[in-house]
Amino acid sequence: MSAVHAAPPRWRRGEGLRALVWLSPWIAGVSIFFVYPLLSTVYFSFHRYDMYALEFIGLDNYRYLLKDARVGTSARNTLWLVLIMVPATVLFSLALAQLVIRLKAGVGLLRTIFYLPSLVPMTAGTITFVFLLNPGTGPVNQVLAWFGVQGPDWFGDPAWSKPSLTMLSLWGCGQLMVIFMAALLDVPQHLYEAAAIDGAGPWRQFRSVTLPMIAPVLMFALVTNVIYALQYFSQAMIASRVASGVTDSAGSSFSPGYPDESLLTLPQWLFHVGFRDYTMGYACVLALLLFGTSMIFTLILLRQFRRAEEVS
Repeated sequence: MSAVHAAPPRWRRGEGLRALVWLSPWIAGVSIFFVYPLLSTVYFSFHRYDMYALEFIGLDNYRYLLKDARVGTSARNTLWLVLIMVPATVLFSLALAQLVIRLKAGVGLLRTIFYLPSLVPMTAGTITFVFLLNPGTGPVNQVLAWFGVQGPDWFGDPAWSKPSLTMLSLWGCGQLMVIFMAALLDVPQHLYEAAAIDGAGPWRQFRSVTLPMIAPVLMFALVTNVIYALQYFSQAMIASRVASGVTDSAGSSFSPGYPDESLLTLPQWLFHVGFRDYTMGYACVLALLLFGTSMIFTLILLRQFRRAEEVS
């Protein structure tokens, strides 16, 4: 009996070694591209580092974080994008998907029209959008003028700059729309038929049938878009540069966030601090702040998703 009982531990050890061998590419990738950079970021955050000299300064970078006014401004702008732009994009994509799958004619044409903007390169699409919304020569304000409406200075007015970026996000939501279409088409039709027999109307069917069935896809869309909004950089930077008309040519300087720092996001300020001011230690503190915020939002969304699953 002792020999019989001695075999399973050796078998388990062999299985464990084989599992480690199969997992080794993933372990190596995570260690090299996640764990090591994260630990390096924590290490450099306690130093004054300008890419050449390294000096230990303790918690000075973290203390300066509490005094940096632009951190508060960029954090508020980024939070606005998370709370306004992300829900608007997800809901608009879901509405477009519902519209396309319910139409009986022209489905292919509409699906193509809605999806095409997502294929436009990000830089080209942002520049084009800024020119379309140009207050003086842009066709959008000219069309509004035909109806007697005075169009705003979209990317030149701090009150309209972030809503303008939100419209840019809605314009390019075709990829998310296709994902929602696939999820909606996978919902069994007999569930809708049973709900209709029970007297449920369209809104009740959407709440009781559609939302529970597409909940995993909806959670995926929310998490990925929240992370994307927290890392929002290129569109805001390009829109600010084009709208301001200022370049990095000799004799000129560009301060990110035009107009009036309304488009200054946390990743932009991190980039400016690290690669313009060359204060890499403080940039590492901002990177840790951004990483921690992303983790908090992701955990909140996952917890809410689990609660919704338990209730349903």
